[in-house]
Amino acid sequence: MTVPTVQILTPEGEFRPNDAAEEFLPFVEALDDATLRAFYRDMVVSRRIDQAGANLQRQGQLALWVPSHGQEAAQVGSAHAARPQDHLFPSYREHIVGMIRGLDPIGILALLRGATQGGWDPAENGNFHLYTLVLAAQTLHATGYAMGIRFDGLVGTGDADADTAVIAYYGDGSTSEGDANEALVFASSYQTPQVFFIQNNQWAISVPVERQSRSPLALRGIGFGMPGHRIDGNDVLASYAVTRASLEAARAGEGPALIEALTYRMGAHTTADDPTKYRPSGELEAWEARDPITRYRAWLVARGTDEAFFAEVDAEAADIAADVRRRTLELPSPPRRAIFEHVYSEPHPLMEAEAAWLDAYEASFAEAETQGGNA
Repeated sequence: MTVPTVQILTPEGEFRPNDAAEEFLPFVEALDDATLRAFYRDMVVSRRIDQAGANLQRQGQLALWVPSHGQEAAQVGSAHAARPQDHLFPSYREHIVGMIRGLDPIGILALLRGATQGGWDPAENGNFHLYTLVLAAQTLHATGYAMGIRFDGLVGTGDADADTAVIAYYGDGSTSEGDANEALVFASSYQTPQVFFIQNNQWAISVPVERQSRSPLALRGIGFGMPGHRIDGNDVLASYAVTRASLEAARAGEGPALIEALTYRMGAHTTADDPTKYRPSGELEAWEARDPITRYRAWLVARGTDEAFFAEVDAEAADIAADVRRRTLELPSPPRRAIFEHVYSEPHPLMEAEAAWLDAYEASFAEAETQGGNA
């Protein structure tokens, strides 16, 4: 069984909606020029932050970096589709989604540097929840939150400022996890106001998606009793329109939906990975021809956007990346005892014992140096 792919912009940047896109076009037609330009700006900023993060890790300033190069359109379009009251539950690659919701990117860098245990307070950052490094666990968190929204009666009231929805971001690899499937069961059973947004970047580290699923991932939604859409994930307009439509239906009380965004991870899974070991020759080049930023820029140029705008965006993105780099290098190291805090809600003798052992262990080095000097 096949699923039509919603595409509005061709890989060459021509506005040529296919048949599957027709029902979603009103959401694109309602966009103003400022928002259309914001899409481009956010994608470019995302890529520059990504480059800065990768460089910092290679220079020993981060423990890890999780690239998003190539997935900018899927993330930017879906993030702009959400309303301020909506809650977004990311995996660990949605850096620009957080920034669109108001998150200072230094929170992400601090987390990946090991300078913080969480990174940010969701309530102060546009309801953008914490990164989840355990694959697919956030799908259950999102579904539980969406169930609470329905129980609280915050759906289907007709009040655009009160009705609330949830997005759960995850990748193709996470679709094989039990948590993701359990979340779909509960979402369907309780008709939660929720969108499951799968970024199918073709590889679960070194495992290709065709080995994980013999049919399109969009069919997972249909199998669990909810609409399943497949979009061109490198088309920011398609990402925005389908996500916007799905969120509005969810807020109206029509239940959850699933979106599969066909995109590509241009770089490594993380900086601990080497994709040249498993990706076939020519695959990267084929996807480079579908680059989401190049595609969207071509359309903006055709609409009459002048070069001054693109130059301004490039300068702004470079400035943001430089600022993030500077502030990352200035991050203070957390106190040694921070690792033992918040493990339990109350003081715990085991944590106290482990902290005391670490204190004694580190003190032993100073003692050894003193004894060596006396000798």
